[in-house]
Amino acid sequence: MHVFPQLRKLEEKYADEMIVVGVHSAKFAAEKDYENVRKAVLRYEIEHPVVNDKDFEVWSQYGARAWPTLMFIDPEGKVLGKHEGEFAVADLDSLLSKMIAEYDNNQLVNRAPITLNLEKYKEWERPLSFPGKALADERSNRLFIADSNHNRIVVTDLRGNALYVVGSGKQGLRDGAFEEARFHDPQGMALDGDTLFIADTKNHAIRAVDLANQSVITVAGTGEQARSFHRGGNARFVQLRSPWDVVLEGDSLYIAMAGFHQIWRYDLNTQEVSAFAGNGRERIVDGPLANAELAQPSGIVSDGEKLYFTDSETSAVRSADLNTKGSVNTIVGLHLFEFGDVDGIGDEVRLQHPIGIELHDGVLYIADTYNNKIKRIYPATRGATSFIGVNTPGHEDGAGAFAQFHEPAGLSAARGKLYIADTNNHAVRVADLNTQEVSTLEIKGL
Repeated sequence: MHVFPQLRKLEEKYADEMIVVGVHSAKFAAEKDYENVRKAVLRYEIEHPVVNDKDFEVWSQYGARAWPTLMFIDPEGKVLGKHEGEFAVADLDSLLSKMIAEYDNNQLVNRAPITLNLEKYKEWERPLSFPGKALADERSNRLFIADSNHNRIVVTDLRGNALYVVGSGKQGLRDGAFEEARFHDPQGMALDGDTLFIADTKNHAIRAVDLANQSVITVAGTGEQARSFHRGGNARFVQLRSPWDVVLEGDSLYIAMAGFHQIWRYDLNTQEVSAFAGNGRERIVDGPLANAELAQPSGIVSDGEKLYFTDSETSAVRSADLNTKGSVNTIVGLHLFEFGDVDGIGDEVRLQHPIGIELHDGVLYIADTYNNKIKRIYPATRGATSFIGVNTPGHEDGAGAFAQFHEPAGLSAARGKLYIADTNNHAVRVADLNTQEVSTLEIKGL
């Protein structure tokens, strides 16, 4: 996800000289499914051909070892070399311009236009587009929906009646009035009175919405993706890296910083931001907050003593003490390449890339995203049980055991209901916490 925006800049600059072919060699079982790959192409707005290399054939033929790997191929089809990992646009820009000049001298660059039948042209406009998170507020009878691919926040009442929209819908980073503000793939949200905090993921920023005055400001991040780890500082001048979710606890906003594999803390009083848990290495290692190792935390909640978070790349659910002398502990999950769909206790449990999390009456509700289910996890016993949904993706309302979702990613509870951002179905689903009956929220007046 970090490579796509950088690569797009080069694709646009060298549209006549260079073609990119994406090779999708999946880690998770769900990522091998053709329709899931197609949805990912749409969600990440990819405009080049993508090969579904589900059996790692192309990966093996090209000797790939890491995600991502860039292979460079000359106009005659010969492999020139490769680059593993992320890259700086300026460095690759310089390399490409030299390569193009060299092959131009030998009259090998073919600038004939290539017509691509993009997946987006097969789609139709919907009220929501790949909603990533939802936040239900019982006190004010409001539901905040991160309409992620529309780059805006949709606000309704808890019955789905539209109240207003935050953001113009245009992609970018701009503060100002609701109709002028711009976001880029907003995700998790936290409410503090009349202030709504938003993890503006692809802007690598935290935004604050003044709901009373209907305006948006940036409170953390510069809009540029951090290239290296750092300790933080004045929040407005610190580069962040894919913040995915936020939770408010007292005067602190805790951030699931997926791109850093860390939990960060934004101090509302000092307006400083810094790493709170995790050393940045991408693994599952428990221990003191600063030494623990996380892997793409993507959802976060709090009970006042602990933070609970989904650690997506390790298919784990973990906790971090709010006491700065505390530690990180794993509730369920084993390591980076251990995943599945198994209920049980402790080390028996298997999830597959969970993203969303909610805490209600002492029970953790988990959006087991790639298993297309919502599960219950009991922190004290480390027990896990399927709550609603079946493993097969789809869009089916009704009894919880038979309801179908497609990569649900955000959860929020209010008034005995669980509101679910059902991302690949472009919908918000509502589950009764007692009867387990699932329905699709009809958004009216948007």
